[in-house]
Amino acid sequence: MKPENYVDQVIEIATLAGKKIRDIYQKGEFEREIKSDNTPVTSADLAAHEIITRALTELTPDIPVLSEEDADIPFADRCDWQRYWLVDPLDGTGEFIAGSGDFSVIIALVEHNRPIMGVVYAPMTEVCYYGIAGLGSYKRKDGVEVRISSKQLTNDSDSLRLAVSRRQDPKSVIKLFNQDKHCELVVLGGAALKSCLIAEGRADCYVRIGPTGEWDTGAAQIIVEEAGGQIMDLNLQPLTYNERESLENPNFIVVGSPALEWDQILINE
Repeated sequence: MKPENYVDQVIEIATLAGKKIRDIYQKGEFEREIKSDNTPVTSADLAAHEIITRALTELTPDIPVLSEEDADIPFADRCDWQRYWLVDPLDGTGEFIAGSGDFSVIIALVEHNRPIMGVVYAPMTEVCYYGIAGLGSYKRKDGVEVRISSKQLTNDSDSLRLAVSRRQDPKSVIKLFNQDKHCELVVLGGAALKSCLIAEGRADCYVRIGPTGEWDTGAAQIIVEEAGGQIMDLNLQPLTYNERESLENPNFIVVGSPALEWDQILINE
């Protein structure tokens, strides 16, 4: 299976789910619940989940789908998967509820425990980012597509542009960096959208402290990597996919310039 043969269909699926989310968002009529992990889920999340899982199953009946909204598949049942779809139907549910518009649909194709294709679609701006292993990363809007790349900094740079959440205390992020670096904040909601800022060179790094799932980073990882960046845990080790019972990520950092001395830039607390 060549992922490039499926990317347009996957973008179409993400767009279809995004239109449903946008319709619910604009009407302002949605149901909200708290899941067992104490995170919110809305009727928009569930509607997008149904659209995506049904469409992906029709597109590739032999490839299983692992979605955030159906993630209780035991490790014993999925540990031998050689290839699967990894989905977050609505990344940024908190942003959706708060009305910021900063949320996205995420679909990744994982092969041998590594993302090989990823799509991130932002319903409110109708911007789509995607990446394919070995073929680069791209941004598509209004029928115009451009290849994107992260900004490569040198170690003597004294400034970093940090992508942070609208509701995140900036001090909690800035304190993780060496004081020799001046930090300029770039504010945006949604984990995947912040990672895409890194991929297109509009920010230099993004640190996520707190719980996320593998579905939050799968598509973003291949987009960032193909753009020249990297996603790592705070010990600067690669993230893993479907290799543990838990699907929860460690705290992680997204960087546009992997060659920088991040072990010196980050403060190891």
